[in-house]
Amino acid sequence: MAVVASVSPLTARRKLGAALRMLRDQHALTTEEVGAHLNCHNSKVSRIENAKRACTKKDFDGLMDLFGVEEPRLSELKALMIKGRQRVPPWWYAFNDVISANYAEFLAYEAEAVHCFEFQPLLIPGPLQTSDYARAVTSIGFTALGPDQVDSLVEVRMQRQERLREEEPLIMDAVVTEAALHLLVGGTQVMRGQLRHLIKVSTLDNVRFRVIPFHAGEKGASTGAFLLFASGRDIEAEVAFIESAENTTAYQDDPLTLKRLSRLFRNLSDAALSEDDSRELVESIEKELILNE
Repeated sequence: MAVVASVSPLTARRKLGAALRMLRDQHALTTEEVGAHLNCHNSKVSRIENAKRACTKKDFDGLMDLFGVEEPRLSELKALMIKGRQRVPPWWYAFNDVISANYAEFLAYEAEAVHCFEFQPLLIPGPLQTSDYARAVTSIGFTALGPDQVDSLVEVRMQRQERLREEEPLIMDAVVTEAALHLLVGGTQVMRGQLRHLIKVSTLDNVRFRVIPFHAGEKGASTGAFLLFASGRDIEAEVAFIESAENTTAYQDDPLTLKRLSRLFRNLSDAALSEDDSRELVESIEKELILNE
């Protein structure tokens, strides 16, 4: 039970959901059939399996009875059910006035992830941004917000970066196009500071930052930004977030979509420079900005 005690409620819900889905598959049952046993709609069963909602004790008992789960597995799953129902406010709860429900879900997955894979065609990934760069991007992307709200969103972005420096840090695999290094977000001084920060943060053992050069041509020609999260060491993506032109991020957990995006990320990675060459490119662009001042 010590392992269960050390995980967060979200992780516990994920583990329980995955176990329940496996048990349902082993018994060759549909969500409709399980829902009928629990006297609920099949959508509720799906949400429990996908960690979208906590499992109640009543539903848990009904599921264990349906699947015939016995000790010691029963106690293990019960511990996950209890942990998954705990309500511990996350750090971003203090920013609820500016964080959408979709963004809160994104932050929850990022907080629990072991590995993330991010592709950005025009911008520097959030966890690698400086506060000045983040403020410039946020001010443009959320024009309806006031200065204090923009400050709060920038603070959230800066807090996200702590995941890269924790005792068990988030492993980040980031790929950007060369265009992201040339776009003068916030002006020359802000961009120079951002490039210098990239050079520094890219040396972290858990950060792999690479650039797709202009000469890669169509191999690096993907216009949509996306991010994949994996919560296991096998780095198999479990959820994706796809950015849209309206500054919204769509959640995806469809296996085929995850497989397609994982393949796309591998292809983009193959088109990118090595980490050392990418760092040299960043350094050269930063020097160009100095000469052009």
